[in-house]
Amino acid sequence: MRIEGRHVRLERLDPGRHAEDLFAANRGQDWVWDYLGYGPFADLPAYRAWQAEMAARTDPYFYALRDGATGRIGGLASFMRIDPANGVIEIGHIEIAPPMQRTPAATEAISLMIGWAFGAGYRRVEWKCDALNAPSRRAALRYGFTFEGIFRQHMIYKGRNRDTAWYAIIDCDWPRLARAHQAWLAPANFDARGRQRQSLSALTGT
Repeated sequence: MRIEGRHVRLERLDPGRHAEDLFAANRGQDWVWDYLGYGPFADLPAYRAWQAEMAARTDPYFYALRDGATGRIGGLASFMRIDPANGVIEIGHIEIAPPMQRTPAATEAISLMIGWAFGAGYRRVEWKCDALNAPSRRAALRYGFTFEGIFRQHMIYKGRNRDTAWYAIIDCDWPRLARAHQAWLAPANFDARGRQRQSLSALTGT
């Protein structure tokens, strides 16, 4: 299943097509793995093997993010904790390599995933992160997720405690937020140098 946007294409994870680009994009930037339960990876074969393990799963269901401007893979994200019976789905395992960070492609990728989830009939889209992960917490608010609290001592990873910050968008929130996302992504919101005229935070009211 592919999800297409103006700036990015989300492709079902395939290590044969995606591992090399993303390993190169992350090379020398070990900090990108700080708040994930895996990584950094010593070499391309190790990273490809991890991608192969993830690609074989249906929950989490991983996508590679192909930047429309460069044609290269610039990140990963997944649907996870998929619960159709209750209409709940989470977007997680988000890892955006430095070249794609702070680009319209990165923002559009998450927007497309949120929109797909509500279009598929889910009632609640969740975002969870380490409570110490300030960039992820800012991103959640920027997209319009509502902060719902801290789950203290939620898990242990990489040998340390993780308190988890929980956020969600529910179906009645999405029509307004979808309009804000569309307004931010519109070509008219960017000047000739590609700089935004209005921030997504301003448009979502966060």
